Amino acid sequence: MEQVVLLDEQGRGIGVSDKATVHHADTPLHLAFSCYVFNARGELLVTRRARAKKTWPGVVTNSCCGHPAPAEPFVDAVVRRLRDELGLPAVQVDLLLPKFRYRAVMGNGIVENELCPVFRAVTDAVPVPAPLEVDEYGWMSWPLFVSLVSGGELAVSPWCREQLAQLVALGSDPLAWPVADEAGLPAAARGVMV
Repeated sequence: MEQVVLLDEQGRGIGVSDKATVHHADTPLHLAFSCYVFNARGELLVTRRARAKKTWPGVVTNSCCGHPAPAEPFVDAVVRRLRDELGLPAVQVDLLLPKFRYRAVMGNGIVENELCPVFRAVTDAVPVPAPLEVDEYGWMSWPLFVSLVSGGELAVSPWCREQLAQLVALGSDPLAWPVADEAGLPAAARGVMV
C-alpha cells in the first residue's frame, strides 16, 4: 500500500499515512512533488487528470504529480511517477522550486495540503499515459500555456496556477531555468524527522 510522509510546520517528518486515506476534509500536511515535462523545443506536456482520481478529477494540470515514499529520494520518486503515470523513460530531473507549499479545498470539501517541491524534466519520448492517472495529454508552447492560464482561458489545478507565477519569474525559457539548491528542500526530504 502506498504511503505518504506526514510533516510538521517546519517540514520535518512526523510519520506516515496510507495515501488512500490521507486526503479528506482535514488532510494533514504531507510531502509531494510536481513535475513539468518539456521537450527539446521547450513545449510543456500538459495533462488532464483522470476522472477516476479522488482529488481534482478531470482537471487540466502540469505534467505529473506524486508523493515520495518514506525515505525515497525526490528525484527517484519523480522518475518513478513519470514512468508509472506517463510511460516516460528515466530522464534528467532538475529541482526548480524547493519550498513550494499550497493548500486547496475541492468543492466536495476534500483538502490538498502539501509541501510540494517543483521539478523539470526534459524528454522527446512519446508519453503512454496510464488510464487511471491521465485522461488526455498534449504538448503546448510555454508562452501559450502561460498566456491561457494567466488570462483565465484555461482552468488548471490550484497547485499549477500557484506554481505558474513562480516559474515565470525564473525566466522566459523553461529549458534555461536555473536549478535550485537541494538544501532548500523540506527537512523530511533530507531525512530529518521529529
